[in-house]
Amino acid sequence: MQPIRINNKTARQLWLSSQGLGSAPTGSLDVLAIIKKLGFVLLDTIQVVSRAHHHILWSRNQNYREPMLNQLLADDRTVFEHFTHDASVLPMEFLPMWQRQFRRKKEQMDRIGYFKNPPTNTIQKEILERIRNEGPLSTHAFDTKIIGKKEMWSRPPHKIALDYLWYCGELATSQREGFIKHYDLAERVFPNNFGGDVFTDQEQIEWLCHAALGRMGFGTQGEVQRYWGAMSNQEAGTCLERSKKMLQTVEIETVQIQWITGFAPANIEDRLATLKPTTSRLRILNPFDPVIRDRGRLSRLFGFEYRVEMFVPAAKRKWGYYVYPILEGQRFVGRMEIKADRKKSVLAVINFWPEEGVQWPESRHKKLTSELERMRRFVGVDRVEWAV
Repeated sequence: MQPIRINNKTARQLWLSSQGLGSAPTGSLDVLAIIKKLGFVLLDTIQVVSRAHHHILWSRNQNYREPMLNQLLADDRTVFEHFTHDASVLPMEFLPMWQRQFRRKKEQMDRIGYFKNPPTNTIQKEILERIRNEGPLSTHAFDTKIIGKKEMWSRPPHKIALDYLWYCGELATSQREGFIKHYDLAERVFPNNFGGDVFTDQEQIEWLCHAALGRMGFGTQGEVQRYWGAMSNQEAGTCLERSKKMLQTVEIETVQIQWITGFAPANIEDRLATLKPTTSRLRILNPFDPVIRDRGRLSRLFGFEYRVEMFVPAAKRKWGYYVYPILEGQRFVGRMEIKADRKKSVLAVINFWPEEGVQWPESRHKKLTSELERMRRFVGVDRVEWAV
C-alpha cells in the first residue's frame, strides 16, 4: 500500500487540532477532557505569568482558572501526578497503563545510585511510617540537612527519599497547596485502581504507542517515543514494527519542502477528511506547551526555532529568560518576554520580537492586544504595560 501523503499545511492543521489548538479557546469548559485529549499536562514550578500547567490548560479554553486543576487532583481524584519526560498530571484512568513507568523510574534511580546516603531503608521507613500515621505530609514536615558540599542541585536526604518513593509509586501526590506538594500512601490516593486489571509490559508499551499517535495525528518513531518519555526508542520501534498492520504509513511534508516517513493511526484518512480549518485566533503559548516541547517537530512543521533559556547565562541568551511563542492560526508570528507583577498589578511586556519575514499590520497588533488583555484577566492584574 502506498503511503498517504500529507502536505505541510494539512500536517500543521492536524497537529494543532489534535493538541486542542485548532479551534478558538472558547465555549463550555471541561478541564479533565482537555487533559485526556493531551494525555498529560507538564507541571513546572516557574511562575513568570502563570505556571506552565495552568497556562497550557488556559490556552485550550480561556474560561480555565488556576484552582480548577487541584480540584481534579485533591477532591475528584480524576487525575494523578507522575513523571513523563518531566513531572506531569495524567488522567487517573491511565493508571493501569502507567505501572511499568513506576518500575522503570525505580530501576533508573537504582542504576544511577539516586539514593546513597543515609541508608535508604532507614529514612524511607521513617517517612512511610509518619505518613501512614499522620496522613498527607509535605516536604516541610521533615527536617534533614544536605550531606557534603552544597551544590546547585543538592537536596536534603528527606527530599531525595520523598522523590524516590514518589517515582516508585509507593507515595502519590494527594493535593497541592499553592505549588507545595503533599504526599500520601499510594493506596490512599488510588483506592479504586489498585488490584484492578493487570496489563503486561508489552500491552502497556503498545498502549503508549497508540495513545501517542492518536494525540499526535502522525509521528516518526522518535516523536512517538518522546511523546510520553515512558519507553525507550528501541521499545517504540519494536512496538511500531509489530503494529504495522494496525497503522498507516504516511509521508509528511516539512516546511523545508522535504518529505519524511512516519506512522499514523488507522483512521487517519477519516481524520483528514473531517479536519476543520485552523482558527485564525492569535495565542501566546507557554514555552512548555506540548506543541512547542518537541523542538525538532516544531522546526520541521513550522520552521520555528525555539529554545528555553532559563538556565542559560544572561549574557549568552539570544532572546530572554522566559520567552513566549506567539501562534496565529497555524503560523508562529513572533515571540515575546512578558511578566506578571502581582504587587503592582501589571502584566509587563518586556520584549517583543516579530518572526523574521512576518509583517505586523495594525490588525495583527490588535489581535495581540486582545490576547494580552485576556491574559491579564486570567492572572488577575489590572493593566498591561509595554516597556518596549
